[in-house]
Amino acid sequence: MSIIAQHGEIFIILACLFGFFMAWGVGANDVANAMGTSVGSKAITIRQAIVIAVIFEFLGAWLAGGEVTATIRGGIVDPVLLQANPELLVYGMLSALLAAALWLLIASAKGWPVSTTHSIVGAIVGFGAVGLGMEAVAWNRVGTIASSWVVSPLLAGAISFLLFKSVQHLIFEAKDPFAAAKRTVPFYIFLVGFIVSMVTLTKGLTHVGLDFTFGQSFMLSVLLGVGIMGIGIVLENRVKHERRSGDQFGYGSVERVFGVLMIFTACAMAFAHGSNDVANAVGPLAAVISVVRSDGVIDTAALVPWWVLILGGGGIVAGLVTYGHKVIATVGTGITELTPSRGFAATLAAATTVVLASGTGLPISTTHTLVGAVLGVGLARGMAALNLRVIGTIVMSWLITLPAGAGLAIMFFFMFKGIFG
Repeated sequence: MSIIAQHGEIFIILACLFGFFMAWGVGANDVANAMGTSVGSKAITIRQAIVIAVIFEFLGAWLAGGEVTATIRGGIVDPVLLQANPELLVYGMLSALLAAALWLLIASAKGWPVSTTHSIVGAIVGFGAVGLGMEAVAWNRVGTIASSWVVSPLLAGAISFLLFKSVQHLIFEAKDPFAAAKRTVPFYIFLVGFIVSMVTLTKGLTHVGLDFTFGQSFMLSVLLGVGIMGIGIVLENRVKHERRSGDQFGYGSVERVFGVLMIFTACAMAFAHGSNDVANAVGPLAAVISVVRSDGVIDTAALVPWWVLILGGGGIVAGLVTYGHKVIATVGTGITELTPSRGFAATLAAATTVVLASGTGLPISTTHTLVGAVLGVGLARGMAALNLRVIGTIVMSWLITLPAGAGLAIMFFFMFKGIFG
């Protein structure tokens, strides 16, 4: 009787527990990143951020989380080399989940916005290289993922820089900034709705049985964008122009119009984050379930069971509610001072980058992307607007994450091998 047949149920129970723990860590650390700009710019309260995240993280994970999950599950360690000893893949994925989740717990306690993607990819590479041999790791795939960690913050930083410059030019430099904001903000709202809808419809819905052509997706996304823009117009019409003492240009009213927009970008960011980062928790879990159910046959194309994405979504929500406030403070107020207009530029840039990556199946770091976007907005105002000490701490925590994840995973791999093997 094989080890997998003997201990199959235990493996699945452990995978579910560790997967939930990992999803909790994603919620405590990464969702806090996603919501940090909205809370830091005072567009929404922490309580509202949690409600938005609960709904849209869950929807993103369930509706658009399938592509990236496939990469985490079977794209990093070569499954063909494990056909003779499939239990090694089970030990490895369990140890990767536990290692990454523990590291996230430590980082969240310190208030460091680290990358959950770094944590899980580092952990999988660690167990693969040491437990199975260097040739077991798909180094070209790891190289692509690692390069995306550099490209994504640069791309998000550039988009947020340009977005904020467009806001300055079209609105703040206009003769009547408030009227200009009323005219221009609906188009930004359309952009938010269109981008998120487009990526979800083209890439994310196959596992719920919906498969649209590119043309159908484009038309539906335009309609959804227009619908969301309509809701935004209704909400922004409630914002009245108020001149306060010391605010001769009425910028306070303009920022309140952007506050409406920030609600939409917060929803988009939560959705984008759920779609990309649920994979960090449920990819290894799905791999374990697939191996156990097929009695040791490793099939990278096996579908992710629907309840696995729901378990991941639930864990993310639990992490945010119980422990997310520390990292929200670092991202929202630590890097640069945010107002709703600046927060909007950063959040939309990050959400755009993340949903595009989810569409291509690349597990990029939401943390790197968002911090890059916040830096882009800070740079648009000049270097003096940035808190370089906080940025230094964040970069240090990023550098430690890969070796920490890998080291813990190697330790747990040999522990599981000793217990079951």
